[in-house]
Amino acid sequence: MAIIEFPKDMKWGAATASYQIEGAAFEDGREASIWDTFCRIPGKVRDGDNGDIACDSYHRYEEDIKIMKELGIDTYRFSVAWPRIFPKGRGQVNQAGVDFYHRFVDALLENGIEPMCTLYHWDLPQALQDEGGWGNRSTIDAFVEYSEFMFKEFSGKIKNWITLNEPWCVSFLSNFIGEHAPGFKDLQLATDVSHHLLVAHGRSVKAFRALGVDGQIGYAPNVTWKEPFSDKQEDIDACKREVAWFVEWFMDPVFKGSYPQFMVDWFADKGVKMNIQDGDLEDISQPIDFMGINYYTGNVARYKEDNGLFSSEDLDMNYDRTDIGWPIYPEGFYKVLCYITELYGEVPIYITENGSCYNDEPVDGRVKDDRRISYLKLHLAALKRSMDSGVNIKGYLTWSLLDNFEWAFGYSMRFGIVHVNYRTLERTPKDSYYWYKQTLANGFYEL
Repeated sequence: MAIIEFPKDMKWGAATASYQIEGAAFEDGREASIWDTFCRIPGKVRDGDNGDIACDSYHRYEEDIKIMKELGIDTYRFSVAWPRIFPKGRGQVNQAGVDFYHRFVDALLENGIEPMCTLYHWDLPQALQDEGGWGNRSTIDAFVEYSEFMFKEFSGKIKNWITLNEPWCVSFLSNFIGEHAPGFKDLQLATDVSHHLLVAHGRSVKAFRALGVDGQIGYAPNVTWKEPFSDKQEDIDACKREVAWFVEWFMDPVFKGSYPQFMVDWFADKGVKMNIQDGDLEDISQPIDFMGINYYTGNVARYKEDNGLFSSEDLDMNYDRTDIGWPIYPEGFYKVLCYITELYGEVPIYITENGSCYNDEPVDGRVKDDRRISYLKLHLAALKRSMDSGVNIKGYLTWSLLDNFEWAFGYSMRFGIVHVNYRTLERTPKDSYYWYKQTLANGFYEL
């Protein structure tokens, strides 16, 4: 058995998002987000599920924090529901929402858990979507107003800030593929949204610096890895485009002040125009303190003419898959982290999401999710490989603390290390919870 050991100063945690766990969708002054709207469009979310109740963490946060404390994590990544703070997206502040997050953050701190706050995890106020959403540049200004308010309000309490979660999902998955809210299928719109998100990120970082907030700020892109099927140049290029859609497209502007030209050219061939205004790239490329990385899956791929946006196809290599259907590919985790470091240097990285979907149910009060433990073991080993290869990893936060609302899949897919009974809302820590607890306490595990 190989022993996988981590540095003593490694930060360990778990992550969630507001719409997925809070519930209380229309309580205490909160108004609709785009996900409240999207869930009510027939056929968009499996079984017509919605986040009205979710895990009811809005009312049960003390119970959830007790579970975290028992787990022994250093850090908890959560997100703020923008429409709970600004119901219309800007202007009038909803004090009840502000008070809730103060109670919540105070409770974390009292229990020795460091809050890591994500400002935008996809629940855009519907009032802003009615004005064009992220396709409208005015949403950038609204986001900066919201982020400035949060920085001032929670200065001294929250020391780790993430502006955006998974901008690829917010832009391309939601506005080109159409799988997530608001559900459009327009490549030009999606590309505009991707740019506006990065401008909003950069301007919020500028505001953070101007306010002199004590703490660190970054963002959390999701990444994948596509390994070329062969050494044919067409296979290599197809995989490079697929990876760059997640990596270079959302990282080059931040770290290099420009978009990757080969991708700009590829999009131009599809009729996409880059709508960049003076000063945008300067705003985007504000220095950040760390980067969050979300990784779940990857694959082997090859060139296939006119197949999808990038003329590539994934190959079924008979890898094991999680219950959501994603291939288990820890080698991709190692390779993409090394690739990011090769491109941008030793940027401090937190793994802000990594986890797996297995729909195991309790039997006699116990959830035996051995497959999730196996997934975690393999991915933590890949993470340690990357650290030993020079990747500057500061912490690891597993997704997710709780089973929750899994976006377009509704409540049909479970990613939590704690089982949630969606009828009774009872929480049951799974075997993976106890394995993770032991690993955190020891600082190592046997592979």
